[in-house]
Amino acid sequence: MPTTTLPDDVLRTLHPDCPDWERLGPSRGDAALRAVAEAQRVAEEERTQAWSGGFNRRTFLAGGIGVGVAALGSQLVTSRVSYAAAAERTGTLVVLFLRGGMDGLSLLVPAADPLLVKERPHIAVRAGALLDFDAARGFGLHPAMKPLAPLIAKGRVAAVPAVSTPDLTRSHFQAQDCLERGSSGSLTTGWLDRVLEASGPGTTFRAVAVGGTTPRSLQGPANAIAMRSIDALKLPVDDREMRATSAALRALYTGLDHPVAEQADLALEALATAKRIRGSATAKPATTYPKGNLGDALKDVAALIRSGAGVRVACIDVGGWDTHTGMGTPDSGDMQRHLGDLAAALAAFTDDLGEALDTTTIVTMSEFGRRVEENASGGTDHGHGGAVLVIGGGVAGGVHGTWRGLGQRTSLGDVPGWNDYRDVLGEVVGTRVGLSAGQLGRVFPRWKVKPVGVMAA
Repeated sequence: MPTTTLPDDVLRTLHPDCPDWERLGPSRGDAALRAVAEAQRVAEEERTQAWSGGFNRRTFLAGGIGVGVAALGSQLVTSRVSYAAAAERTGTLVVLFLRGGMDGLSLLVPAADPLLVKERPHIAVRAGALLDFDAARGFGLHPAMKPLAPLIAKGRVAAVPAVSTPDLTRSHFQAQDCLERGSSGSLTTGWLDRVLEASGPGTTFRAVAVGGTTPRSLQGPANAIAMRSIDALKLPVDDREMRATSAALRALYTGLDHPVAEQADLALEALATAKRIRGSATAKPATTYPKGNLGDALKDVAALIRSGAGVRVACIDVGGWDTHTGMGTPDSGDMQRHLGDLAAALAAFTDDLGEALDTTTIVTMSEFGRRVEENASGGTDHGHGGAVLVIGGGVAGGVHGTWRGLGQRTSLGDVPGWNDYRDVLGEVVGTRVGLSAGQLGRVFPRWKVKPVGVMAA
């Protein structure tokens, strides 16, 4: 949240009684902010008596007097920051969106199906190389997922094959949009935004997207914090100057009947919480994370959860899954590398959480799967049904949902969408966030969630 800068002609009018206003702060932006706050305080005192006959803060803003304040606030607080009051939570849902269309048949491998090797002679993961997972249903995991073996042994890893949206699009944008809205209809909000609305108020950090932008699934009136990292969530000033700048911000917006006023106050709460977490013992991870953006993002989410910040939903985007060429073998290549990075980061995250894993559930999802047949470039093209992993507390280990074999592929060579993504996500949300069937009906309109069994009774 950067400090503000204003045009010189505006700055010259900020504080006529203080020609050397630039000395009020460590930078021109901070000095300008503090000057505006002081001018606002003085002007407010002068207006109090004049407004005693019936004017209020709303008419003050409507009349244009507060335009400068609102404009200043719009530069200080983004639309991605909105919070609610503290409340109890039932647990944390962490959603990893694997963007690009992850090949579910490389992750969750139907090794018992003879068509797999026939259709993928160069890239198929053979039975002998698989990580043991659910042999009774004929499935194993890619060997790169070995870091998850301890969790698998404890029954904390579940998977669902042939998961899809109802749309048969091969467009990344359209498929992601349908998945993240939670509907193929005209809804404008994201499914996770509706989860937050249904679950009620929470703490400052009840919803967080790590990576700097708000995903489509979190867009809507409930809003969320979008941050690059906990370390980046601070003002670029020392503690003394931070207190002065915070006081100026609160003076600017206290009592104003305007959305920006609430946003500014709550943004300061987020800054204070982030500072507390950085200075606490929970900020230091209990394990070593792999290097990279995913490891860094999960490390921050773990710190928030362990600190008791009240995270209800956390979202992280992971790109690079559009594997049209060079997918490789079980021992090398793009798929082996991507899955290895994913598994290593998830293993570190679950280890770092410690007992908090009991109330944390992780879901990996992608906009669609890939075709059954490999292409001429040693890769796979856009398909339909993909695979979902569900990891952590409350999970019923093993493979769940409908699977009818590769012989039942579509006329276009896709894995069919035998399991609707809303059934998978709805079951996880119902258990982890504590939503009722009626509330799930508002999260996924015109759809009755039919659990597939990924969460333990």
